Amino acid sequence: MLTRKQLELLVFINERVKEAGVPPSFDEMKEALDLSSKSGIHRLITALEERGFIRRLPNRARALEVIKLPDAMAPSLSQPRKFSPSVIEGSLGRTPERPARQTASNDDESTSVSLPVMGRIAAGVPIDAIQHRTYSIAVPPEMLSGGEHYALEVKGDSMIEAGILDGDTVIIRHATTASPGEIVVALVDDMEATLKRFRRKGESIALEAANPAYETKIFGPHRVKVQGRLVGLIRKY
Repeated sequence: MLTRKQLELLVFINERVKEAGVPPSFDEMKEALDLSSKSGIHRLITALEERGFIRRLPNRARALEVIKLPDAMAPSLSQPRKFSPSVIEGSLGRTPERPARQTASNDDESTSVSLPVMGRIAAGVPIDAIQHRTYSIAVPPEMLSGGEHYALEVKGDSMIEAGILDGDTVIIRHATTASPGEIVVALVDDMEATLKRFRRKGESIALEAANPAYETKIFGPHRVKVQGRLVGLIRKY
């Protein structure tokens, strides 16, 4: 039996991973449950882990895996299962001669979708704007929704609490608008591209890191252009 707050947190984590492909940060969990401190979130996560509803993934900051939901919510998920948060374990190529490959059967590969990798995106100090196409990677079609998609290599550690690490490849759905809290590719002053969480501060736009070592940057509304929203990522192990 889960308490109301434990159930609220489990549902929030599960829904966020389904929507964004990555678990929420502790700050987001605290805000969603209207708690005054992160210590309450720590206690709830520990309780959910002890009851077998979630698992903390080793060597990944704030990374959580939902392994089951209460029977009343999802009978088909009542038994522990491998959660699929749009992260592919496999070997990621870095040049046109070595395209990305995922660990999948031949049938899976035959139904995969090829996406262009458009250079690197900064998860840290902004770097040059998105480059031209460098090579392509194979992505499962279920990772994609409607619209145009592309991929970018991540450089930096400013989004580690969102489960995005240096060297990951993020899958981006092309978009020019975003809702507060979404992780986006943002183009600043038509010169620098960065991967950050999108916020609004009055008429201004805030680009928020998921790492306390980086401060939130605030820009005038005309200085930032949204280039796309995060829908998944691929990791090389």
